[in-house]
Amino acid sequence: MENNSQVVFVLRGLNDSLTNRQVFFALALTSYLVTIVVNVTLIVTVFLEKTLHEPIYVFLCNLCFNGLCGASAFYPKLLHDLVADAHVVTYAGCLTQIFAVYCYVFCEFTGLTVMAYDRYLAICRPLRYRALMPARRVALLLLLTWCFSLLETGIGVVLTAGLPLCGRHIDKIFCTNWEVVKLSCVDTTVNNIYGFVLMFSHISQTGLILVSYTHLVRASLRLCSDRKKFFQTCVPHLSALLVFTGSLVFDVMYSRYGAGAGGSLQALHNALAAEFLVVPPLINPIIYGINLHQIRTRILQNLSHKPEVHKALS
Repeated sequence: MENNSQVVFVLRGLNDSLTNRQVFFALALTSYLVTIVVNVTLIVTVFLEKTLHEPIYVFLCNLCFNGLCGASAFYPKLLHDLVADAHVVTYAGCLTQIFAVYCYVFCEFTGLTVMAYDRYLAICRPLRYRALMPARRVALLLLLTWCFSLLETGIGVVLTAGLPLCGRHIDKIFCTNWEVVKLSCVDTTVNNIYGFVLMFSHISQTGLILVSYTHLVRASLRLCSDRKKFFQTCVPHLSALLVFTGSLVFDVMYSRYGAGAGGSLQALHNALAAEFLVVPPLINPIIYGINLHQIRTRILQNLSHKPEVHKALS
């Protein structure tokens, strides 16, 4: 058993993909740059346009910012490993990546839950929406989203950091909490219990989202205007939730039951295991940018450099 501060983890996920490292580096770099561009474009567009200073767009900016954080917790280390001969990470660096990745995951779930609540009020309580969702409540919901996510992530990382380790090989391309816990020399019951608490918490959030969508579907069927609002704002939100949840569930199942499958399919396993860090941050701003007319219009106007048309439409 080693002193944890002296541990250097070896990431073995890329071992079978080294022959194509140039291709993977180009794909990863392109994906990261596109992710940055589309998220920053949407955030800047909402920030600069006063007509977009509405709760739904503020929550969307939070989703995009969180996506940037999640992507930045994954891509830089991956890009470094694709050009390096040794795929290693220090103990502190691994815990830092775990903290950043899981904070992104929890904030994504909580942010999507807040957006579902906002859409419920907008469609099912349209006359009272302004009163129920003032700027103060929007700020409070954002504060709670980040504080709650940071708290539950911090507790998990502290529990993991207290485990003595008897191994240093991680069969993935990035650090995850479960991979480090598996290397422990002692009983990890407390970590497992806390993991189940987190799982129950976020399953409950998913349940709240589904309940809100039951009401949203019923409300949207009554009026044509509600139906249009549902397809413009709720369908993208539901798509983002399904993509994120599906990719995250795959990663959890793969980490617990599919690790060590190696061989010629290692690259595919790597891609699927990292999907929740790659796909949602990339497609969320694209989905919303395409479906939300106000955002799409503003982005196109900014790209076409037609201030006179912009002024007339404003």
